[in-house]
Amino acid sequence: MSGKAGNGAEALPKDRVVAVVGAGTMGSGIAQVAAVAGHPVLLFDSIAGAAGRGLEAIAANLARMVAKGSLDEAGRGAILDRIRTCDDLAALAGAGLVVEAIVEDPAAKRALFTALEDVVPDDCILATNTSSLSIESVGAPLARPERLAGLHFFNPAPLMALVEVVRGRATDPAIADRLLATAAAWGKIPVLARSTPGFIVNRVARPFYAEALRVLAERAAVPAALDAVMRGCGGFRMGPCELMDLIGHDVNYAVTRSVWDAFHNDPRFQPSPVQRELVEAGWLGRKSGRGFYDHRPGAAAPDPGFAPAASVPLPASVTVAGSLGFAAPLLDRIRAAGIAVESAAEQTAGPGLLRLGGVTLAPTDGRLATERAAESGGQLVLFDWALDWAKAGTIALAPARQTSAAATAAAVRLFQALGMSVALIDDVPGMIVARTVAMLVNEAADALNQGVADAHAIDLAMTRGVNYPIGPLAWGDRVGAAFVLCTLDNLARTYGEDRYRASPLLRRCALAGVPLLNEKEQ
Repeated sequence: MSGKAGNGAEALPKDRVVAVVGAGTMGSGIAQVAAVAGHPVLLFDSIAGAAGRGLEAIAANLARMVAKGSLDEAGRGAILDRIRTCDDLAALAGAGLVVEAIVEDPAAKRALFTALEDVVPDDCILATNTSSLSIESVGAPLARPERLAGLHFFNPAPLMALVEVVRGRATDPAIADRLLATAAAWGKIPVLARSTPGFIVNRVARPFYAEALRVLAERAAVPAALDAVMRGCGGFRMGPCELMDLIGHDVNYAVTRSVWDAFHNDPRFQPSPVQRELVEAGWLGRKSGRGFYDHRPGAAAPDPGFAPAASVPLPASVTVAGSLGFAAPLLDRIRAAGIAVESAAEQTAGPGLLRLGGVTLAPTDGRLATERAAESGGQLVLFDWALDWAKAGTIALAPARQTSAAATAAAVRLFQALGMSVALIDDVPGMIVARTVAMLVNEAADALNQGVADAHAIDLAMTRGVNYPIGPLAWGDRVGAAFVLCTLDNLARTYGEDRYRASPLLRRCALAGVPLLNEKEQ
């Protein structure tokens, strides 16, 4: 791999020492990454014995790589030979780059970097691995804050590809460019972000958890059903409940509070009482044995409670009124199941509808099914948004309160005939995938509007940093900015909360009919 970033900046030379301060899981992981890339590495921790334990963790990681055949024994030895531990900050005097990975306490970080300024050479780059703290705040007391930037790795650092390089107001652009080139030379995928709360990933990802917690608070679905829909319909690798259990509710809740505080209690980032209760109860997820799920030995597998096989007859045809837009590929799947698709004579305003005998099916647009049924009459069942209608294995359906059991069974029968598991959920605005995706798109659009990063970096960060199946801006373009905006406006009206206010950039794209991904390039 080239040692230069796209802007021509040179990566840190391989003979320059990389020092890592903080030898916990993240710090030792960063030290391993730098050593694998060929740098001499110094690992320091102020806690006695911590650096040694960090080196042992690195050795164990490398041993597992040897066992899997991805590294030979000679390579393992060479990497370990490049890492030294030290117990005195003065030992870092020759470092070309110092990466801080200590506790998320701004005062502690400021004290560390102030001390480092008296130790390291003038050309040494100072980098903080903070996940959400302001670079300006960390660098405020420094004599030369221009050489401080964020270098945010994701856990586990040796495996996760993304690195956020974060520029503060005082950061020299050349320093950020060199960090981008260095991260690329280390085999990582770097993205440049401006120092704002949460940077890219921890800001844009908040709705993935927050909307799931809101659905749970309204008792519209159980965690297993919610996760199954997000995986099988939304295309995410993990559902939000199981992911929060994996991360740890204490950690996830703390990040949410940090972003919320940094945005002066903006309701978009408001922490959930549901998660607070789990933290207070000590139900932190996998690490404590219980969270949303029971992770104790012998615990039963979670049951999503899918609808049983419907026994009503399958119709010979369905009728389409209007355009289904992003859901139009569903019609191909219906045809493939041997069901004829006919076009209605009349047109409909807004999103299209499917008519199944006396039952109307429609994609959710953020309104309650009950509200829509009251306005239009008839038997209405809403369906959630799917990432890929050809592959979706799960669908969520929400019948209106006025809809009969027989009408609901007919809707269930149709989707089961398409090979989908059906999660019947309560009539909650925006259902599950739709409200989550709409909010992810909106937050990504707002980050773009505020210059946190460019559109490519935002989508790249979300696909490579948290493994989203598609970038939120690309997903917004797939659904259509106008329909995303309609869904958010309906959510805002239904809830009467500023939480669902639309980004000005999203509204502008919807009104102008331009895509989100290149709106700033127009």
